[in-house]
Amino acid sequence: MSRLDSFIRRLSAQRDVLNHISGEVREKDGAILEIGLGNGRTFDHLRELFPEHRIIAFDRAVGAHGSSLPPLENLVIGEIRETAQPFIGSEAVLFHADIGTGYDDKDAKTLTWLPQLAAGAIARGGLAASGLPLEHPDLEALPLPETVDEGRYFLYRRR
Repeated sequence: MSRLDSFIRRLSAQRDVLNHISGEVREKDGAILEIGLGNGRTFDHLRELFPEHRIIAFDRAVGAHGSSLPPLENLVIGEIRETAQPFIGSEAVLFHADIGTGYDDKDAKTLTWLPQLAAGAIARGGLAASGLPLEHPDLEALPLPETVDEGRYFLYRRR
Protein backbone atom coordinates (compact mmCIF):
# COMPACT_ATOMS: atom_id res chain seq x y z
CA MET A 1 0.00 0.00 0.00
CA SER A 2 1.33 3.44 -0.86
CA ARG A 3 2.02 5.95 1.89
CA LEU A 4 -0.77 8.12 0.42
CA ASP A 5 -3.29 5.28 0.70
CA SER A 6 -2.10 4.53 4.22
CA PHE A 7 -2.51 8.21 5.19
CA ILE A 8 -6.02 8.31 3.76
CA ARG A 9 -6.96 5.12 5.63
CA ARG A 10 -5.61 6.57 8.89
CA LEU A 11 -7.52 9.82 8.53
CA SER A 12 -10.70 7.99 7.52
CA ALA A 13 -10.35 5.74 10.57
CA GLN A 14 -9.79 8.74 12.80
CA ARG A 15 -12.89 10.51 11.48
CA ASP A 16 -15.01 7.36 11.70
CA VAL A 17 -13.98 6.71 15.32
CA LEU A 18 -14.65 10.30 16.38
CA ASN A 19 -18.02 10.35 14.62
CA HIS A 20 -18.85 6.97 16.18
CA ILE A 21 -18.39 8.25 19.74
CA SER A 22 -19.75 11.75 19.18
CA GLY A 23 -23.21 11.11 20.65
CA GLU A 24 -21.79 9.70 23.86
CA VAL A 25 -19.25 12.51 24.26
CA ARG A 26 -21.89 15.20 23.67
CA GLU A 27 -23.93 13.84 26.59
CA LYS A 28 -21.06 14.26 29.10
CA ASP A 29 -19.45 17.24 30.75
CA GLY A 30 -15.72 17.78 30.69
CA ALA A 31 -12.97 19.05 28.47
CA ILE A 32 -11.61 17.35 25.39
CA LEU A 33 -7.84 17.00 25.20
CA GLU A 34 -6.42 17.02 21.67
CA ILE A 35 -2.90 15.61 21.89
CA GLY A 36 -1.07 16.67 18.75
CA LEU A 37 -2.65 19.72 17.12
CA GLY A 38 -0.57 19.36 13.96
CA ASN A 39 -2.13 21.39 11.17
CA GLY A 40 -5.44 21.61 13.03
CA ARG A 41 -7.66 19.43 10.82
CA THR A 42 -8.75 17.13 13.64
CA PHE A 43 -9.15 20.05 16.06
CA ASP A 44 -11.47 21.67 13.50
CA HIS A 45 -13.48 18.44 13.25
CA LEU A 46 -13.69 18.15 17.05
CA ARG A 47 -14.87 21.77 17.21
CA GLU A 48 -17.68 20.95 14.79
CA LEU A 49 -18.66 17.75 16.60
CA PHE A 50 -18.52 19.24 20.10
CA PRO A 51 -19.26 22.98 19.98
CA GLU A 52 -20.30 23.04 23.66
CA HIS A 53 -17.08 21.46 24.97
CA ARG A 54 -13.80 23.12 25.81
CA ILE A 55 -11.10 21.63 23.57
CA ILE A 56 -7.53 21.99 24.80
CA ALA A 57 -4.90 21.30 22.15
CA PHE A 58 -1.27 20.34 22.78
CA ASP A 59 1.70 20.38 20.44
CA ARG A 60 5.43 21.02 20.40
CA ALA A 61 5.08 24.05 18.15
CA VAL A 62 2.31 25.89 16.36
CA GLY A 63 1.94 24.56 12.84
CA ALA A 64 -1.82 24.75 12.39
CA HIS A 65 -3.61 26.81 9.80
CA GLY A 66 -4.83 30.05 11.38
CA SER A 67 -8.47 29.05 10.96
CA SER A 68 -7.84 25.83 12.90
CA LEU A 69 -6.22 27.25 16.02
CA PRO A 70 -7.92 27.15 19.41
CA PRO A 71 -8.06 30.31 21.52
CA LEU A 72 -4.71 30.93 23.22
CA GLU A 73 -6.07 29.86 26.63
CA ASN A 74 -6.77 26.42 25.11
CA LEU A 75 -3.42 25.99 23.35
CA VAL A 76 -0.53 24.36 25.20
CA ILE A 77 2.85 24.50 23.45
CA GLY A 78 5.95 22.55 24.46
CA GLU A 79 7.01 18.96 24.94
CA ILE A 80 3.65 17.22 25.37
CA ARG A 81 5.06 14.69 27.82
CA GLU A 82 5.75 17.60 30.17
CA THR A 83 3.12 20.21 29.31
CA ALA A 84 0.21 17.75 29.65
CA GLN A 85 1.18 16.57 33.15
CA PRO A 86 -0.87 19.31 34.89
CA PHE A 87 -3.97 17.89 33.17
CA ILE A 88 -3.75 14.56 35.00
CA GLY A 89 -6.86 14.49 37.14
CA SER A 90 -8.66 16.97 34.88
CA GLU A 91 -11.56 14.55 34.34
CA ALA A 92 -11.58 14.97 30.55
CA VAL A 93 -14.51 13.46 28.69
CA LEU A 94 -12.35 12.65 25.65
CA PHE A 95 -8.62 12.22 25.14
CA HIS A 96 -7.65 12.14 21.48
CA ALA A 97 -4.04 11.46 20.51
CA ASP A 98 -2.67 11.33 17.00
CA ILE A 99 1.06 11.68 17.58
CA GLY A 100 2.39 8.48 16.08
CA THR A 101 5.30 8.94 13.70
CA GLY A 102 5.36 5.63 11.89
CA TYR A 103 8.88 5.04 13.24
CA ASP A 104 8.78 2.14 15.70
CA ASP A 105 11.65 3.44 17.85
CA LYS A 106 10.14 6.92 18.25
CA ASP A 107 6.64 5.57 18.87
CA ALA A 108 8.02 3.15 21.49
CA LYS A 109 9.36 6.14 23.43
CA THR A 110 5.99 7.90 23.21
CA LEU A 111 4.27 4.76 24.48
CA THR A 112 6.34 4.89 27.67
CA TRP A 113 4.26 7.90 28.82
CA LEU A 114 1.17 8.35 26.60
CA PRO A 115 -1.02 5.54 28.04
CA GLN A 116 -0.42 6.74 31.61
CA LEU A 117 -1.23 10.32 30.60
CA ALA A 118 -4.46 9.21 28.94
CA ALA A 119 -5.58 7.09 31.89
CA GLY A 120 -4.78 9.88 34.32
CA ALA A 121 -6.50 12.67 32.42
CA ILE A 122 -9.78 10.94 31.55
CA ALA A 123 -12.77 10.85 33.89
CA ARG A 124 -14.16 7.43 34.80
CA GLY A 125 -16.33 6.40 31.87
CA GLY A 126 -14.55 8.88 29.61
CA LEU A 127 -13.11 7.88 26.24
CA ALA A 128 -9.70 7.81 24.59
CA ALA A 129 -9.15 7.52 20.85
CA SER A 130 -5.62 7.14 19.56
CA GLY A 131 -3.55 6.26 16.55
CA LEU A 132 -1.24 4.36 18.93
CA PRO A 133 -2.32 1.58 21.30
CA LEU A 134 -2.86 2.81 24.86
CA GLU A 135 -2.28 -0.28 26.94
CA HIS A 136 -3.01 0.55 30.57
CA PRO A 137 -4.90 -1.34 33.31
CA ASP A 138 -7.36 1.56 33.75
CA LEU A 139 -8.28 1.60 30.04
CA GLU A 140 -10.66 -0.93 28.54
CA ALA A 141 -10.44 -1.48 24.78
CA LEU A 142 -13.73 -0.89 22.95
CA PRO A 143 -14.92 -2.21 19.59
CA LEU A 144 -14.23 -0.04 16.59
CA PRO A 145 -16.76 0.97 13.95
CA GLU A 146 -17.06 -1.61 11.16
CA THR A 147 -15.34 0.77 8.75
CA VAL A 148 -12.10 0.77 10.78
CA ASP A 149 -9.62 -2.09 10.42
CA GLU A 150 -8.32 -3.62 13.64
CA GLY A 151 -5.00 -2.03 14.56
CA ARG A 152 -5.55 1.07 12.41
CA TYR A 153 -6.96 3.14 15.30
CA PHE A 154 -7.71 2.42 18.95
CA LEU A 155 -10.63 3.24 21.24
CA TYR A 156 -10.81 2.91 25.03
CA ARG A 157 -13.03 3.67 28.01
CA ARG A 158 -11.59 4.70 31.38
CA ARG A 159 -12.62 2.13 34.02
